[in-house]
Amino acid sequence: MQKLFFKVACYVRVSTENQIENYSIDEQIERLKAYCTAKGWSIYRIYTDGGYSGGNTNRPALQQMLKDIHAGLIDMVAVYKLDRLSRSQKDTLTLIEDEFIANNVEFVSMNEDFDTSSPFGRAMIGILSVFAQLEKDQITERFTMGRIGRSKAGYYHGGPTPPTGYKYINGNLIVDEYKASQVQEVYKRFLGGYSINSIQKYMHNKYGDWNSHSLVINVLRNSVYIGKVKFKGVEYNGVHKPIINKEAFFETQKLLKSPERQNKKNSAQKTPYRAEHLLSSLIYCKKCGAKYNACHGYYKCYSRSKGCKKYIKDRNCKNRNYGIEGLDSIVVNEIKRLKYDKNYLKQILGNSTKQTGTDKKAIIVKAREIDTQINRMIDLYQIGTIPMEKTAERISALQKEKDSLNQKLAEPQVNSDKPIKKFFDTLSKLDEVFSSGSLEKERLFVSTLIQSIWIDDDIVNIKWRI
Repeated sequence: MQKLFFKVACYVRVSTENQIENYSIDEQIERLKAYCTAKGWSIYRIYTDGGYSGGNTNRPALQQMLKDIHAGLIDMVAVYKLDRLSRSQKDTLTLIEDEFIANNVEFVSMNEDFDTSSPFGRAMIGILSVFAQLEKDQITERFTMGRIGRSKAGYYHGGPTPPTGYKYINGNLIVDEYKASQVQEVYKRFLGGYSINSIQKYMHNKYGDWNSHSLVINVLRNSVYIGKVKFKGVEYNGVHKPIINKEAFFETQKLLKSPERQNKKNSAQKTPYRAEHLLSSLIYCKKCGAKYNACHGYYKCYSRSKGCKKYIKDRNCKNRNYGIEGLDSIVVNEIKRLKYDKNYLKQILGNSTKQTGTDKKAIIVKAREIDTQINRMIDLYQIGTIPMEKTAERISALQKEKDSLNQKLAEPQVNSDKPIKKFFDTLSKLDEVFSSGSLEKERLFVSTLIQSIWIDDDIVNIKWRI
């Protein structure tokens, strides 16, 4: 007797690069509705992600569907085609095994005509997800080759938002005279000795926009203004009209890279962009992973601000704010404790030296062995030696092992005593630095000792550079 599903979630997706395919949103919805009707299933809700890539799971409708699954509102997830759920092998298996099946939710792909309620269907998931990953990689490779070719021909390919000072029309950069004059003014003021922060405030008050110092920095560093285009770190001669002359541009780069030039006495030129707080750029949120920024007397998780969306990790983050003076005091006291409390210093050093580092060569060899095993499993399946279900299970286990190895490969290694010596040399200057009254020196001192500071409500965890 066929199982009845009263709450079926239909998930549909179209990514930007796939708009030309025959998988439009309306087409997917129409076919899924007809399919569910034929099966006698009731549709609980249709979850739609339009314009989102299948290369990751950061999609609003998908995340909402997962929340509804966790709440027990769904019996089954149905898609028109497997790659509508994901083009990533790892994400596909994670979603199906760790999210759907783990919560007693079945999965059906209409186009491939299988479902996870049968052993054959579960085995097919693993095999087909391998080919979905292959297809994604091939699309990415073709797309990258096209962008390289376009860059070599001198055409800008940086997305729909052009650099300040230009318009992007029919694939070409066209000078926007009004904005271009502002870019020229930024360069003129910077070479005239003004700091990044003062330029940002001046430009914002005069023209509006120019809402962050990072925009000023990006403008000063971007070689597009001297007629260049760049892709994957390689520069090519562009076909567009330059806004800044090369002499001014390269003089600016020298100043940015070497702010302590002896022939420049103006302090604003020596520190072209200076943070205004001791711990700026060092603090991170343990709950969501976003950075903390200083605002109105507090260090605050960026996810709780209304700033640039790309820095926001979780709009629902509730991690606490820390008073700037209070957190500065906590961190400085920890540094003083390191210098004057030998037992505490030994404890920190002990924790550091336990991390012996990873033998990267051995990990690389093991990862290659796993690739060989995966290829062998696929060969055995193709000649009929091993059943499909066992093949899929084994490939999944091997892939998880490889992912774990890749994580270890990314871990930093402790391979010399040089960082420890530098740490002690810096620590010995504590009294001298904090009696100087120079925020710049204090920030350099702190950032030399501390790699990052993680906030988890009332817990402050310092990651030292040893």
